[in-house]
This record gives sequence, C-alpha cells and structure tokens, in this order.
Amino acid sequence: MGETMFRWIGMALVLTSVLGQVQLAVADDQLQTIRDLLQRVHELELKVSQLQTEKSAVQATKDLDPNQNTAAFQEPNQTLSHSEHMDPPSELTSEERFPSLHLHGFADADFSATDQHGSNSGFNMGQFILQITSPLTSRVAYFGEVSLTAQPSNYSVDLERSFIRYELNDYLKVSFGRYHTPINYWNTAFHHGLWLQTTIARPDMIRFGGRFEPVHFIGFLTEGNIPSGRLGLGYDIGLGNGRGSILSRPGDTGAANNARGWVSNIFARPIRGLQFGGSFYGDKITPSPALPGSPQFRELISSAHLVWTKETPEFLAEFANVHHRNTLTGAGYDSRAFYVQLGYRLPSLAHHWKPYYRFERTEVPWNEPVFAVSDPALAVTNLNGSTLGVRYDFTDFAAFKMEYRNTKKGSEPSFNGAYFQTSFTF
Repeated sequence: MGETMFRWIGMALVLTSVLGQVQLAVADDQLQTIRDLLQRVHELELKVSQLQTEKSAVQATKDLDPNQNTAAFQEPNQTLSHSEHMDPPSELTSEERFPSLHLHGFADADFSATDQHGSNSGFNMGQFILQITSPLTSRVAYFGEVSLTAQPSNYSVDLERSFIRYELNDYLKVSFGRYHTPINYWNTAFHHGLWLQTTIARPDMIRFGGRFEPVHFIGFLTEGNIPSGRLGLGYDIGLGNGRGSILSRPGDTGAANNARGWVSNIFARPIRGLQFGGSFYGDKITPSPALPGSPQFRELISSAHLVWTKETPEFLAEFANVHHRNTLTGAGYDSRAFYVQLGYRLPSLAHHWKPYYRFERTEVPWNEPVFAVSDPALAVTNLNGSTLGVRYDFTDFAAFKMEYRNTKKGSEPSFNGAYFQTSFTF
C-alpha cells in the first residue's frame, strides 16, 4: 500500500513537471506570435501612412486641376471647373503642408503623312508640358502650366495657364490669372497634355492657335456648385481682357481696347458620366492692324454641349455659334461649328484598345470680315472633317494612337492623311 502510494505520487510529480514545461513552451510560442503580429501591424501602419501622404499630394494636385487623369483606364473627368473641394492632408502638420510644390508633366511625339498639296510628311515633336501645383493654405492654391513647342529654328516657350485660387466653400471659388476659357466642354476637360484626350488632335473649332473660339482668358473667374439636389448644377462666371489684337491669343499685356470680355457657363451632372450645359462669351474685337477709322466688332459666342464620359461608350457633342456685329454699320455675321465624337473601350482582354470616330463641320459666311485673313493657316473657313482612329493604352500612363482623316477646307480639294502619336504622362 505504501509503495503504491509513493509510486502514484512520483508519477503525479513527473506529470506536473511535463505539463509545466509544455505550458511554458506554448506560452513562449504565443508570445513570439504576438510579437510577430505587433511587428506586422507596425509595418502596415507605416505603409498606410506613406500611402496617405502620397494620396494627399496627388489629391492636392488633382483638386487644383482636376481635369487630369491619373490612369489610362480611369473614367474621364466629370467636371468643367478648374477645381473641386480641396481637403488638406490632415496627417501633415501645418509647417510641412504649406507651401507644398508638386510637378506633373505630359509629352507626345507624332508622325503624319497626307496627300494635301504643299504638305510635308515625317516625324515631329509635339508639346512638352510641365504643370506646377502648390497649395499655399487650406483655402489658397496656385497652378501653373508651361509648354515647349517645336519650331523650325528652336522651341517656343509659352505660359499656358497661371492662376491663384481662393476657395470659400463648394459654392464659391475665385481664381485670378490666365486660364482656359470655360466656353465649352473640351477646352476645360482636356488641356495641353494630349494623353488626356482620346484622339490625337482637338476639334478644329477649339484647336490651339485657332481663331474660332478663344482658348485662353486672362482675368478672374468665379465657380462652384449650385444647390440643386440630384440635378448637380455648377457654374463659371469670368471677367477679363478677352481676345488680344491677334485673335488666337488673349490680351496678355492688356486689353486690345477699353472693353472687357466676359464668360458665363452653367452645366448639370444628374448622374455619373452624364453632363450637359451651355455657355455665353462676350467681347469687343479690334482686328489687327487697327487703323484709324477701322471698324470694331461686338462678339457674342453661344455654345452647348452634351457628353457621356463613360468609355462604354464615350459620346461627346458640342455646338457653337459665333456672332460678329460691325459697330459702324451694324451688319451682323453668324458662323457655326459642331463636332460629334463616339468611342468605345473594348471589353475583357481587349480593354487596352479604344476605337473612335469623329465628324466635325464649320460654316462661315463668305463675307465674314473678322475670320477672313490672307494667311490660310489663320483664316477660319468652311470645314468638313472625318476622323477614324484607334487608341491603344500600352501602359496606365502611355498610349499609342492611329488615325485616318479626310478633310475639306474652304474651296480647296479634300485631302487624306494618316497620323500616328505616342503620348504619355509622368
């Protein structure tokens, strides 16, 4: 009996020792697991903080100029305005946040060949675009855009946009400087970076260097949302120098006369992807050269647009009427232009491809005195154009475009052309 009891006691002691060692081992394993989890949480917190910082920098840039896409397959922008509500990066201190300088760029290279009389085929450099954004406070920000364009003997440098903006709230934002005239959809949705737009070239009615509609405007602009519920109304109202003595350029160094140009725009976005609206632009034009007794012209441009910016499909349509009235004789002249563009992002494995087609037309009275100039490159004439092309996005930030165009200008015979472009953002 005694031996049996001692045997059971010994076995109990041995078992207790083994269980204690097992528990210690388990505790050590659990402690190591907890340490690993804490380390992983710490690493994730650092990564999230880094991503939030990068996102805030990108958001600050996009808020100041939201008409930039950040990926090739991102849905096109849904706004005409220069800005959206700016939320300052909350994770940064005020000393680190302002000013905060950010750079963004675009570039393209092109090839063209046409059967137009007197034209030359070959490669050419497009525009090199550098955009600068800098939030100065939570409500004040600066935006600048500089372009370099290839010329026969050198590169021309131009300040495309430069403005400072104060944001009171979503309903009132005021900017001062040089900006793209909010006269239609294309001019404010697609800027100088050609990667942003589906096609190689802009519609002729709003092309850079064209005279039909003023692309740039110098002065001040107020913009914002209009409380309207599901209708999603927004507005732009601007006052400035309007056109310069060279009609294709704004009055950078002052107004060509004592008159001021003005622009007003209203649009609606009832559902995501759909936008429609209209604009009015008024100015007093003094054609160059301004000789004593030469007539001046009152200009009133009215335009309308309807766009569906989803890429399956993409639909863009705009119309503009330019009315000129001679201040001496009272004679009036109306010129009209429109374009319709349709594109479709292919599904599934072919989503890199986006075929498109655009038809455009311009009608100018034969006796229109403002648009009729001796230089054929500057004259605004009747135009019929068809563009058939395809865009291939070979990365999220670079695209290759191919187009066939058939164009007829004025009394000249129609001509055909093949155009190729590589455009990208960085």
